[in-house]
Amino acid sequence: MQEVERFRKRARVHHWWIAVWALILGLTGLFLFVSGFGAAAEGGGSRLVHRIAAICFVAGPALYFFANPRSSWEWIKEAFTWNKDDIGWLQAVPSYYFGGPEEDMPPQGRSNTGQKLWMVVVIITGVIFVITGFFMWFLKGNISAEAYQVMLLFHDIAFIAGGAMFLVHVALAVFHPRMSEALRSMWGGKSSTHYAKTHHGKWYNRISAGESE
Repeated sequence: MQEVERFRKRARVHHWWIAVWALILGLTGLFLFVSGFGAAAEGGGSRLVHRIAAICFVAGPALYFFANPRSSWEWIKEAFTWNKDDIGWLQAVPSYYFGGPEEDMPPQGRSNTGQKLWMVVVIITGVIFVITGFFMWFLKGNISAEAYQVMLLFHDIAFIAGGAMFLVHVALAVFHPRMSEALRSMWGGKSSTHYAKTHHGKWYNRISAGESE
């Protein structure tokens, strides 16, 4: 089977670093967010783990950005660059996910529209988490109770939105038969040439022509 490199090792390590710490943050956040888990949060252990995970969650992307500024900016630009193919993808994807013809899907770049939507959510919620978390952790005694509640509200909204998209992201990558190589490429770095052609046609044509990614 012919294969093509989809993700370099540093990008894969960065992805799984964020995924692991985001999962820990989500689980420990549930202890604080859902009253039924209150017993698990007693003693402050989960709060400590939450804060350690928050530091690791922020440190990873920060170090990656400074080590790879060009690719980081390209990733951000890709997330927020949308065109008619993205609109067409959103219109065609409900049928596609339930067995519709693959040829109805508009050609995609390195990331398809669904992945770009996930990237946008990650960026926006990540920024909200960092800002609100900073105020709630370091400035709790220096801001009004009302301001603290606003920070908590936005932190919770980001948790709900990001958590919901995280579940969709995992479900599609792990369980959907047409997305099976997405997980494999993020783990091993490569996908079949057929998958690259059919799911990321614009990107595959570009790298096949020797153009920069």
